[in-house]
Amino acid sequence: MIQISALPAFTDNYIWLLQDHRTQRCAVVDPGDAAPVQAWLAAHPGWVLSDILITHHHHDHVGGVEQLKKATDATVYGPASESIPEREVALKDNDRVSVLGWDFDVFAVPGHTLGHIAYYHHGLLFCGDTLFAAGCGRLFEGTPEQMHTSLTRLAALPEDTLVYCTHEYTLSNLKFAAAVEPENPDTAERLAKVTQQRAAGLMTLPSTLALEKLTNPFLRVDETSVKEKVDERNGPDNRAPSAVFAALRAWKDTF
Repeated sequence: MIQISALPAFTDNYIWLLQDHRTQRCAVVDPGDAAPVQAWLAAHPGWVLSDILITHHHHDHVGGVEQLKKATDATVYGPASESIPEREVALKDNDRVSVLGWDFDVFAVPGHTLGHIAYYHHGLLFCGDTLFAAGCGRLFEGTPEQMHTSLTRLAALPEDTLVYCTHEYTLSNLKFAAAVEPENPDTAERLAKVTQQRAAGLMTLPSTLALEKLTNPFLRVDETSVKEKVDERNGPDNRAPSAVFAALRAWKDTF
């Protein structure tokens, strides 16, 4: 059985650590800083870092790769169309990789960056900065249409899928979600819970796709309540779902 835990980094990043207790091999996802990973390895003698999975090229996701690669024999996986330090396995949409004995399907999810990928193993999704708890990544390189398509694809996965995103943005995202849907009881309940968790210093991840579909406005662009709020702000229009998404993302950027 593989255990998944979080190594906090910077102010709000999580480096996901996958541990195979049978073999004492481990993998990390998006190590923007080598220090938390090296500290864990130092505290767990006998464990070997065998794999490094990268979702996209931003420094807070790849900054620790070179140092970790120098210190270990880990294999580095990352998107084929982005410049990833030390990458040995270049991944494209619909590729499949085996890590710690688990098969992961690779999804191209452009939007936050053009080459962004996600890793999916039944019940688990490592989605970098594409889908957040109650939110989604900013559009630094891609278009609203691309990001909406990417999120729609992820939302089609089984509802019990655990969502391992890379930032502790849940509280601020839920405050925005509550502004979009002030009458949504699921959002209000989640906001209250997460407010308590963060006050106690607890992490709010992973989420589930079922919860995201109830409370994440960026997965709810087909909902009447969301479309009406966008119309209220931008004027009524028969908008395509991607246009509703674009209006929401623009609003969130200045929220």
